[in-house]
Amino acid sequence: MSTVRFNRLSVRKSYIFLALLESLAMMSCLFIGIVYSDNTFNSTFIDHFFCFECLTFVMVTFVCMAAMGLYHARLRGETTELLARVFLSFLLATITQALLFYFIPYLDIEPKAIGIALLLSFLIVCGLRYLFMHIDQTSLLKKRILVLGAGQRASIIHHKMRRDSDRRGFRLMGYVNMNDDETTICEENQLHVDLDHLDEYVTRYQIDEVVVAADQRRGKLPMEALYRCRIAGVNVIDVAGFVERESGKIPLKLMYPSWVIYGDGYRKTGIFARGLKRLFDISVGLIFVLLTWPLMLITVLLIKLESGPKSAVLYSQIRVGRGSENFKIYKFRSMREDAEKDGAVWAMQNDNRITVVGAFIRKYRIDELPQLFNILKGDMSFIGPRPERPEFVSDLSETIPYYGDRHQVKPGLTGWAQICYNYGSSEEDAMEKLQYDLYYIKNYTLLLDTIILIQTCEVIFFGKGAR
Repeated sequence: MSTVRFNRLSVRKSYIFLALLESLAMMSCLFIGIVYSDNTFNSTFIDHFFCFECLTFVMVTFVCMAAMGLYHARLRGETTELLARVFLSFLLATITQALLFYFIPYLDIEPKAIGIALLLSFLIVCGLRYLFMHIDQTSLLKKRILVLGAGQRASIIHHKMRRDSDRRGFRLMGYVNMNDDETTICEENQLHVDLDHLDEYVTRYQIDEVVVAADQRRGKLPMEALYRCRIAGVNVIDVAGFVERESGKIPLKLMYPSWVIYGDGYRKTGIFARGLKRLFDISVGLIFVLLTWPLMLITVLLIKLESGPKSAVLYSQIRVGRGSENFKIYKFRSMREDAEKDGAVWAMQNDNRITVVGAFIRKYRIDELPQLFNILKGDMSFIGPRPERPEFVSDLSETIPYYGDRHQVKPGLTGWAQICYNYGSSEEDAMEKLQYDLYYIKNYTLLLDTIILIQTCEVIFFGKGAR
């Protein structure tokens, strides 16, 4: 089953269908809860079923499920982890629903009805997810992909997208060796196809998409056969666009100027769009300050208790912002006060410079909360590439191509790389995260910002990538 392009984002049709099915199930469960709690079946159901209360119930539960990563196309994990995510999402939904229906009087549904609806929805969603997980692992919902090439460019798919979670949207039928390519794909994965009759092969084996991944393209591609494939309804896509769509990142090894110049994305944002993003930053920043100030106060007290009354609570660093301009960022201190007496060093796994309190606040990203004031000030955005230190930026810009491109936008408190990749503590990690940052910059929309904001909850709840 293919993807659809919505507001610059590629969304798998199977997940759209799943979301609609789960929404319908939750609405039905709410109907059952209303009827059971009222002990009657009358016209009041119609009033409830199409009213604001019903939409609120479904949307709150849907957002809580998305916050637990349940609509992430590359969600990995066993059945037990999936069940844990569903349970946490409904626990969060229960708390949120209780607060909403308690503090907003016009949401007029009996608490008993909400409780019944949530319990039934949990059971049905667990069943639907179990079925979807097993169906999704088969080839029923996947596009049949043929890769034209068996060299270096094709090896990106073979080696970097080898896990089942990377191939949930497609079934790889094989690689077609081009005569001038230096073959890197083993013989058993190659297909012997007459390139002049490629369209006949594609029709015979019901190929849905041809991925052009030849190393030598000029004058080497079977353009006539590809043309016949295209007019027959078979999609033809460049390997860079294919990897971007399926992995949510822009592969640096496949990125070249003409692909960027003639491709989609990288649209210039106007005054209205910039104003809307700034309004988004201020609104979300103020909401988070109001919600987290008790947590910030507790953090201050814990740091003082651990390190002494005269110890520093905040830690400031110079970071590189938009347009490569430096600014000062603030964090709650999570390391010893002499942690960088020998200069800037990448944070490491089990870093002995981290304090006991520091380990906890880093795991759940509490140490980042003072950056809310950087956002309100305008140095940062809520969503964007994480800002790096000038010392690291200088070194990484010399070794990683296009690294400076991440400074086209304001850095963020969270970002696409943070929800898709673990904590970065090396040049290799920085290169991997840059690919996600470039994807965000290329495909930026307010919708993408909203998705990142919601899915950041998963990073916090599961402590993903913390060091």
